[in-house]
Amino acid sequence: MSRVGTVPVVLVTGIDATAMASVTIGCQWDLPRAVVVRHDLHVEAQQLHRVVSDADGVVEQVVHQLDHACVSCALREDIIPTLERLCADGRWEAVVAHLPVAAEAVQVCRLLELDPTTAPHARISSVVTALEGSTLAVDLLGDDLLRERGLHAAPDDDRGVAETCSSLVEYADLLAVTGASDAEGRALLRALARPGVELVPDTSRLDGRGLLEGLHQHVRTEAWVSPTRPPTVPLVVNRHTWSLELSSVRPFHPERLLDGIELLGSAGVRTRGCFWLPTRPGDVGVWDGAGGQLSIGTGSPWGSTRPFTRISVTGTTASRGRIGRLREDFDRLLLDDAEIEARGMLWEAFSDGFEPWLGAIRRAAA
Repeated sequence: MSRVGTVPVVLVTGIDATAMASVTIGCQWDLPRAVVVRHDLHVEAQQLHRVVSDADGVVEQVVHQLDHACVSCALREDIIPTLERLCADGRWEAVVAHLPVAAEAVQVCRLLELDPTTAPHARISSVVTALEGSTLAVDLLGDDLLRERGLHAAPDDDRGVAETCSSLVEYADLLAVTGASDAEGRALLRALARPGVELVPDTSRLDGRGLLEGLHQHVRTEAWVSPTRPPTVPLVVNRHTWSLELSSVRPFHPERLLDGIELLGSAGVRTRGCFWLPTRPGDVGVWDGAGGQLSIGTGSPWGSTRPFTRISVTGTTASRGRIGRLREDFDRLLLDDAEIEARGMLWEAFSDGFEPWLGAIRRAAA
């Protein structure tokens, strides 16, 4: 339910500046009583450029010097304070926020949800991810790094393009594509996006006013991107894409996972989910990979939930032949019956070396 007196905010995200600008301009055209704020992060200069404009022209143009050029600093020092200031101003019925390229809306949404006093006049009404249609497959499954395209959002930003773009798609309330796209690219978007999310294949057909109607529901979105989200259909194969869910109540064997991490985290597919280890049965292991890049970390404790291992894999026709092998590789990485029976010795053998192992597996995934 919307908070009384709040102003709707549309967040525009993406990895392509032209596509993002196209969506932002379209929103400004459809919403003449809205104000647009665009933030661009210049990592090398450690600057955040802010331009605010409405139907009458440029309202303000500021270069903000950051202590550390990263998205977190930009959010804390300028982006969220600016959103609150514009929403509280009273002159505009909505705010369209063009976030820095490759910045994730999840950081804004979670902060405002966890602490509404940070921006009491602002309400996230929708998150739009803008995409370039001609490069959908390579952006979502390719092996480029953001740094290689000059899109990194911090000096130490080593994220992959596919990992970042896939995350943006999965968090979106609406997907807007500019330029020509093929059926495979659009099918891939639908396979990754939350069920029911609208795909607009031409930004000129975007309905700006519809973005103010509360498309963003935080709890629903968080449930979809959660590494422990409820199970979906085990296998879906269509003409252009496929999705496979690998699931077990067994934990991964730490040493076999380290040795065979590339079996599940290889190029050409999107993988995400959760796992657990015999060394840390209380902690959720988070798996997040795409295009051969893989991030592994520790999430919140399982709590009262019984631990499980579940990895969702999505690919295109080019990788369809790997479906059967993925099942075999997944099973090979799990503890077998004999190891579970001998778990006392197994737990003790692994418990002393967990942290070095976790560091090693992160390096292997890099």
